[in-house]
This record gives sequence, C-alpha cells and structure tokens, in this order.
Amino acid sequence: MAYESLLVSSADGITRITLNRPDRLNSFTRAMHAELHDALANLGDARVVVLTGAGRGFCAGQDLNDRAVAPGEAVDLGETVEESWNPLIRSLASLPQPVIARVNGVAAGAGANIALACDLVIAARSAKFIQSFSALGLIPDSGGSWHLPRLVGQARALGLALTGEPLQAEKAAEWGLIWKAVDDDVLDAEVDAVATKLASLPPLGLAAIKQIIRTSWSRTLDQELDLQRDEMRRLGFTQDYREGVAAFLEKREAKFTGR
Repeated sequence: MAYESLLVSSADGITRITLNRPDRLNSFTRAMHAELHDALANLGDARVVVLTGAGRGFCAGQDLNDRAVAPGEAVDLGETVEESWNPLIRSLASLPQPVIARVNGVAAGAGANIALACDLVIAARSAKFIQSFSALGLIPDSGGSWHLPRLVGQARALGLALTGEPLQAEKAAEWGLIWKAVDDDVLDAEVDAVATKLASLPPLGLAAIKQIIRTSWSRTLDQELDLQRDEMRRLGFTQDYREGVAAFLEKREAKFTGR
C-alpha cells in the first residue's frame, strides 16, 4: 500500500517504516496516525521493525496545525490522545516483533515518547530528546510519564519533564534512557547490524522476551518465577529450540522458522 506520510519497505525479515514529513519534522497528523496504524497492522512475515524519521529529525510529536484551532479556542486533547496516541503506544508495546527506533535527530514531545515506547532505541550522537510539554501546560503523554521514571528514576524524570531541557543522545544512553548512542555516520550501519541479528534469531523466543520483560512490573517474584517456568516449558517444545540446540552441537548456522 502506498502512503502519503510514510515510507515502508520490507526485505530479509526487516520492515523499515520512515515517518515522511521532513518539512514538519515528521510531526503527526490524524492521517499520518491512520497510515502508521495500518502499516503496523500489516507487517506480514516481518521479524523486526525499524521506525525512523526522514530528514533532520525523528519526530516533533503532534502537528499543532493539524487541529486548525484558532488562538484562544479550546480543544479536547484527551480525544486526540485516546484516538491516536494511546493506540500507537499500545501497538508498539504489544507487537510480537522487536521494534527498533532509529533516532536520527530531534525527538520532541510525543515524538520522544514514541521512541521510548520502542524496544531498542539507537540514536545518532547529534540527536536529542525533549519533553516539551511543560511549556504548553501539558503532561508527558504517549507513555512518557510511565516510561520516564522506569527508565531513569523519578528525579531525572521530573527534571526532564518539568524543565523541558534537551537531553543529548550520549547522556540519554549514560542514563539508561536509550540503548545506544553512536556517531552519526555509523547510525545506519549500527541499526542494520542489530536489525539483521534480531531477524536471524528465533522469533517466538524474541516475542516471549519482549512480552515477559514489558509486563514484569505487574507481577511479584513468585509470579514471575512461575511464568518463567511456564514459558520455558512452552518454548522448549518448539521446533526453533530443537533447531538451535542441533545447530550448536553440529557447529552450523541455525535456521529458525518461528514454529
């Protein structure tokens, strides 16, 4: 399917989705949300998803012009969040495929929190993350108030959210906000290497890792241990596990089928 605001390509088990409104720093309109929803719902046999932005930025969040609200008029932001942003964050979290955010430039507001909702964030050193909500009298939506304290702790989460100060990618990596910051000229190579590696691994196992880690906050240790037992039992009966063991013992490359 052809999209107006996205570029989508798939090869070798990797689907790459590029937010393609570079003149607006890839900020979201309602139509762009609909296109991304469709793209994520039709990944086919993709084993990995790479999400990035065109041009000099990753995403600047909501395109305020899209609401077409005159100065001084009220707008129901809760409706926008419920209709567009919340489904997107839930989708990124619930996809069985690992999602890599390739952050090539500024990620601001909801754009920053889209990146944080992905499973791995790899950013160019020139990139920056900005919780730009406080300047508008708003709160970090799109999962921001949930992800921030869990990733960097309450003190840093409050600092980022209250001040709106830009956080450079290298510092974000030091704080544990993102997976890795790399030199700008090797960003593509790094993302491609990680995506290729993940695409070669057992997809059922990757999906289980993603699901169990993302939901562990809601369980006690005893509950987690019981779930680990159940998941190890389930995965141990898969063809991919048998293939992985056989390939290791035979000193050959494994070929996983997702069964």
